[in-house]
Amino acid sequence: MDIAYIPSPSTGVIHLGPIPLRGYAFCIIIGVFVAVWLGNKRWIARGGKPGTVADIAVWAVPFGLVGGRLYHVITDYQLYFGEGRNWVDAFKIWEGGLGIWGAIALGAVGAWIGCRLRGIPLPAWADALAPGIALAQACGRWGNWFNQELYGRATDLPWAVEISAGPNRDAGTYHPTFLYESLWCVGVAFLVIWADRRFKLGHGRAFALYVAAYCVGRGWIEYMRVDEAHHILGVRLNVWTSIVVFVLAVVYFVLSAKLRPGREEVVEPDVPGGEGKDKTGAKDKAKDKAEGTTDGTAESRSDAGPKDSLPTRAPRADATVREGAVKADLRKPAVDAEAPEADKA
Repeated sequence: MDIAYIPSPSTGVIHLGPIPLRGYAFCIIIGVFVAVWLGNKRWIARGGKPGTVADIAVWAVPFGLVGGRLYHVITDYQLYFGEGRNWVDAFKIWEGGLGIWGAIALGAVGAWIGCRLRGIPLPAWADALAPGIALAQACGRWGNWFNQELYGRATDLPWAVEISAGPNRDAGTYHPTFLYESLWCVGVAFLVIWADRRFKLGHGRAFALYVAAYCVGRGWIEYMRVDEAHHILGVRLNVWTSIVVFVLAVVYFVLSAKLRPGREEVVEPDVPGGEGKDKTGAKDKAKDKAEGTTDGTAESRSDAGPKDSLPTRAPRADATVREGAVKADLRKPAVDAEAPEADKA
């Protein structure tokens, strides 16, 4: 009796003339677009400007791809530098092999650079992008289906994935761990969106929740995989990584909630470069006001004319002299009025 199963593509690449169209690359590209689209909507809802998420993603995505590939090559170096292996294959990213841990770590470095250039806080940007990253991972995992990789133990369940015979793999039906992780990531995205709306998460806590929730799923899914991996104390390396990153994410979440409760009031200043430039401009205006200028520019004393160089108290002295002259004129007519009577006497 034939059992139901999920068929795998016979090939992971379609040639459009001389141009190869690879399913793995398409899944990553779709994931990036989903993350930027959703991140942009959430960023605008938090008070940011349209296009900022995409501008910073220009930095974060290339860094993330390099970081993901580096993590994979370093942790599975025997696949590229072992006996009978070709080290050039380490650069063939289209054949699969991206470590999410390295992608997030180095991608954060690229995002930090982009945020610094725009003068916005990295934690606020990460909070806006967190559920989009989870959905991007959900899309990217289907690239493993195209490459027939990262499956679990053999099973006859109706949703098993069919794997054909190939290098380092036997034909059969296996647990579709790529599907499990894809569905888990979709659940993580909805969890973060709900928690963010319910508790007004800020200062990086939405991103920390995404990281912690993903690590929980990645831990149990990793136990089901049968592909070659390094082990520490009998446990797969990625399981240990999930545990460590989960603890760090929870610690950050708790400390951030105590030290910086609530959500950022302003996530993107009006002046590019951050709030520092606004403060500097305010100081300049205060200085100009003290020096008697209103247009924001101070006049040079060397350019002042003769009248401008007079002491500020000189006008008061002139006013006093004029006031004395007026009083003298008022008394003088009274004296002249008595003079004719004296002559008559």
